[in-house]
Amino acid sequence: MPKNIITRNMKPIARAGLSAKGIVYVLLGALAFMAAFGISGKSSQNTSKSGVFDFIYDQPAGAVLLWIVIAGLICYVIWRMIQAFGDSEEKGDDTKGLAVRGRYLFSGLVYASVAFSAFKMAVYHKKDSGSRSQDAAQEMLSQPMGQWLVGFAAVILLAVGVYQIYYGLSEKYRKHVNKHVPAAAKQYLLTAGKLGYIARGVVWLLFSYLFIQAALSSNSNEAGDTSKAFGMLSHSDYGPYFLALIGIGLMLYGLFNFIRARYEEFGK
Repeated sequence: MPKNIITRNMKPIARAGLSAKGIVYVLLGALAFMAAFGISGKSSQNTSKSGVFDFIYDQPAGAVLLWIVIAGLICYVIWRMIQAFGDSEEKGDDTKGLAVRGRYLFSGLVYASVAFSAFKMAVYHKKDSGSRSQDAAQEMLSQPMGQWLVGFAAVILLAVGVYQIYYGLSEKYRKHVNKHVPAAAKQYLLTAGKLGYIARGVVWLLFSYLFIQAALSSNSNEAGDTSKAFGMLSHSDYGPYFLALIGIGLMLYGLFNFIRARYEEFGK
């Protein structure tokens, strides 16, 4: 497909998707920060994406707000799928191009799951019971060589986390900061991107650690989502301070997505 497949009509979809993603990360980071110090009675149990949707739903006009976020997340999934299958950025079919498009596909699938979780919250007015990570680990453990499958999943999560940290430290995200960003805001944006990607990478590393424990013990209950990862972190030495820093980083990552939604030139 041509490079400009993201036409004028598709750009609002990309912007809506990034805005919804920004909302999710700002709230997730805020809940993590609050949980670190027990602000407003928040704990690590509130720090999953389901907890974010529960928080939105409990606000005035929360049901309407939640449906708006769901629509935005669906837009994000559509945009990622166009990038992956439509090759809208002309990455090509060589090894490097397929790797980039594979990342887009992975991102789209992850947020399709997030959107589905929000959809169930909006329709049934209750959070997910259990953990999708634990369910996935249990399904893998039930297969032949299940522990190896869970271990392989842990390696993938580890690779994602390392790449996110590398992406932040190497400042590869600068490609999203174009000439239309006001000069006064550009440095703040770059700082938000760096700290945001590093915090996001740390979260993926925590996921990997939990899956490693599930593989070694052959117990799916050892796996978990952000609420379990943050709960584990908060009980370590200086854990609340580390959790607060991650919360700030996730909020900055959400801010980075808002700025991208406003200024990025999609499809160019």
